[in-house]
Amino acid sequence: MSLDKVALESLRIEQGSDPERYRDPPARRYRWLILGGVAALVVAVLAWRQLNGAVPVQTVTVESTDGADGAVLNASGYVVARRLATVSSKVTGRITEVLFEEGAKVEAGQVLARLDPATARAEYDVVAKSLLAAQRNLTEIEVRLADARRTLDRNRSIFERKLVAQSVVDASEAEVAALQARLGAAGAEVSVSRSQLALSAQSLQDLEVRAPFAGVVISKDAQPGETVSPVSAGGGFTRTGIATIVDMDSREIEVDVNEAYINRVSDDQKVESVLDAYPDWKIPGHVISIVPTADRQKATVRVRIGIDQLDPRILPDMGIKVSFLEPAGVASTAAGPHIPENALGKQGDARFVWLVRDGKVEKRTVKVGDAKDGQVVVLEGLQGGATLVVDAPRRLRDGSAVDLKAKEQ
Repeated sequence: MSLDKVALESLRIEQGSDPERYRDPPARRYRWLILGGVAALVVAVLAWRQLNGAVPVQTVTVESTDGADGAVLNASGYVVARRLATVSSKVTGRITEVLFEEGAKVEAGQVLARLDPATARAEYDVVAKSLLAAQRNLTEIEVRLADARRTLDRNRSIFERKLVAQSVVDASEAEVAALQARLGAAGAEVSVSRSQLALSAQSLQDLEVRAPFAGVVISKDAQPGETVSPVSAGGGFTRTGIATIVDMDSREIEVDVNEAYINRVSDDQKVESVLDAYPDWKIPGHVISIVPTADRQKATVRVRIGIDQLDPRILPDMGIKVSFLEPAGVASTAAGPHIPENALGKQGDARFVWLVRDGKVEKRTVKVGDAKDGQVVVLEGLQGGATLVVDAPRRLRDGSAVDLKAKEQ
């Protein structure tokens, strides 16, 4: 049997050749294995971040509308005083007395503090003496004028008997006219001095700082020995206020309502409020007005609410929760929380929302009612106060971490 010479020739190893070159060196194989492992790890990390990284989302807080209580909207706000003033002096001066403490009730016109009267008292004394001198000068001129008139009458009588010349009568008339002019000038000086004295007296009164209205002192801002001024004098050694007074009869409630729900609020609408400090105490009230402007940063509208019966426990700046009630005689449409339509997702015939808890989302199936004005009533599966994702990204998954980049109030 003949051998295939071509095949045998291909098996020949040439002299000087390295047979190891036909095999992959171990170092090279290891290098390729390491590079492949690193690439697989990078792909795995990217995939994990895609699936489990924090997804930026926009959220909205669900407003509770409990039909059992007849509320169409809940909101949070603060107690405020419409009449509040920082009391200062009319003039610059050094405080000698402070006659109040924080929490004191004061009446309108009550003296709160007094300033050093030394300079103002000296000025008053000078003006008073000037007035006295002007009055004495006026009295002297009145006496001289009376004497000049008697002299004129006597000279006229003598002139009629041809015993004196006409020039004597003329001189007497001139003297009377001059004294009358001086009398008018002296009277004007007395009037000016009286005005100056009244001004000095007012300056003395201005050294007494009085309460502009009846209320309660909530802040004591100055002490005896300090300097107070009605305007800022620069630096930190001059006070611009002595006390802050609140008219407790002017207390009311201010809340910021999400502009998406402002259509549920109307003037004179009845409300029930609950202070954070007294959660079991319901305070009746009513809507005073809806401030006709919106806050573009928070997308809210401010609502003023009057308190039907004021109570000493209701203090300015207290936190409070307000429930806007359904108008009497109107069937309640608030069978459950209202949410924006763009917070609702659909999967087949089921509807769901993305609920945010502890920085992660939970897919929650809900039963919804009718939609109106961009809002949907949730009948089952959701309670007020929950935080929901709106305009949910496609890559959002149950349990995904989220970054709340914009949260509406």
